[in-house]
Amino acid sequence: MRIAYIINSLEGGGACFPVPAITSVFRKAGHEVVVFALSRRDGLALPRLEEAGLRVEICPAGEKQQVQTLRWLNRALTAWKPDLLWTSLIRATLLGQLLGARHRWPVVSWQHNANPKPINRRLLLSMRRLSCFWVGDSQFVTDETHRILGIPRDRLACWPIFYATPQAPQAQPWQKGEVIRIGSLGRLSREKGYGDLCAALALVQKARHNLPPYEITIRGEGNHRAFIEERCRAHGLDMIHFPGFVTDTRGFIASQHMYVQPSRWEGFCVAMHEAMQGGLPVLGTTVGEMRYSVQEGKTGWRAAPRDPQSLADALIRALSQPERFHEMGQQARNYVCTQFSEENFTEAGMGILKRVQAITGLHK
Repeated sequence: MRIAYIINSLEGGGACFPVPAITSVFRKAGHEVVVFALSRRDGLALPRLEEAGLRVEICPAGEKQQVQTLRWLNRALTAWKPDLLWTSLIRATLLGQLLGARHRWPVVSWQHNANPKPINRRLLLSMRRLSCFWVGDSQFVTDETHRILGIPRDRLACWPIFYATPQAPQAQPWQKGEVIRIGSLGRLSREKGYGDLCAALALVQKARHNLPPYEITIRGEGNHRAFIEERCRAHGLDMIHFPGFVTDTRGFIASQHMYVQPSRWEGFCVAMHEAMQGGLPVLGTTVGEMRYSVQEGKTGWRAAPRDPQSLADALIRALSQPERFHEMGQQARNYVCTQFSEENFTEAGMGILKRVQAITGLHK
């Protein structure tokens, strides 16, 4: 099959980063893939796709120019003549569904978000039948897609968008007297909850617990950066740093002692699972797949989303026992290496391809 993989943008992080791994399964099965990006944005994901040998077509229109984007996508797809459209995120899904219906191309659609905005939920509900198959990026998102959108189980599957690499660099144990290094990877956007983290850090300072010294480094960019930095200045938080996007995520993870993911909502959350792969214990909110992977006192510490006090309490629990970081990090690593192996990832993808081919009648 010729599979057109349609994505919202080439922004660093998020749903674009797993594309090389996902499309490698398609190519192993003998299918041809081209990526169609509806916008470039910061373009930080593009080198990753090109290194994987993927051809990438990028729409030159602005993100608010929906008609121009639809026309570009129609021309690009018509020229390439795909057999199947595979869409990721809501904008790509809606435009892909429109063109799929027009040209009678079957559409497979990812769901990465268990909690879409009300308008997006209404749009997805109204057009859900235009995709012949749906794929959740985690078990939680898959279950919520069935519940919220009413997608029947025979047209829905779970394919976690991450597999662990046991050979990934590992974090070193914290040594007494060291400043505790806490890392995070993610877009500086509202849904990632970094504003809530700043409020939590202010509460930790106010509580005046006798905690060891610590610093937090958040690697990423986004349109919420100015707001987050202003919150830090307002609360006098000099222990938190924003050095920008990092390409060597594994090296960054291995340089830390602990990881924090304060998200308001998530699907799978690849970055957090990469941190577990690198042997870091995780402080994470109970959203998306994190509600299963972050196990209190074993692989990390749990906090409620949108709740600075809950985050502050979890930070105090974590920082009060740094001697346990390495042990808990090893439990985190063992969990992801067992639960999310490359073999399981490939098997899930191949199984979905077979189901799609059975539904559509498409073959190699």
